[in-house]
Amino acid sequence: MEGPLVLSPSMGHGAEVVAALLCGAGFGFVLERAGFGRADNLASVFYGRDFRVLRVMFTAIVTAMLGLYGLDLVGFMPIGNIGIIPTYLVPQLIGGLLLGAGFIVGGYCPGTSLVAVVSGKLDALLFVAGVFVGSLAFTIAYDPFAAWHQSGGWGPVLLHEYFKVHSGVMVLLVALFAVGAFWVTARIEAALRRGRSVS
Repeated sequence: MEGPLVLSPSMGHGAEVVAALLCGAGFGFVLERAGFGRADNLASVFYGRDFRVLRVMFTAIVTAMLGLYGLDLVGFMPIGNIGIIPTYLVPQLIGGLLLGAGFIVGGYCPGTSLVAVVSGKLDALLFVAGVFVGSLAFTIAYDPFAAWHQSGGWGPVLLHEYFKVHSGVMVLLVALFAVGAFWVTARIEAALRRGRSVS
């Protein structure tokens, strides 16, 4: 399947792979520098102690969103050239809850576990092995769950299409939501710090 860089800028498959590797390495470097190579830093978001995970990931989401919106706006890389995974609401909600539970228990998500492995964390290596074993088990046992796994399909869903608003309005709303989330989490962290200093 041809990727968006092949379809839009006509880079060629090899150049697209190199670009993807460079982008992935750059993103991994940023994650490691942000402290995402340590399980305690990642898990602390669930306890309200440190929201750097939320801030870094929201910043990445908003940056990518603005970049894609701009490229689509000027016609350089239409959104239609980018593969969008179909939505299967209930199966994906349950999968998300399982992923979140694994995140809390293990302290990593699949992406950050790879960052931690490269950083030399042995616990992350065990986590990656668990991801591999779980994925293999799901693949082997897939047939009985196939019908349920593909149930309730909505097809590819974009937020602006779902809420029937202009794409620019949705981009603005998501960016404002991110700013609001930054403000709220900063207040939570400040309140927790005050509580610890009083005690």
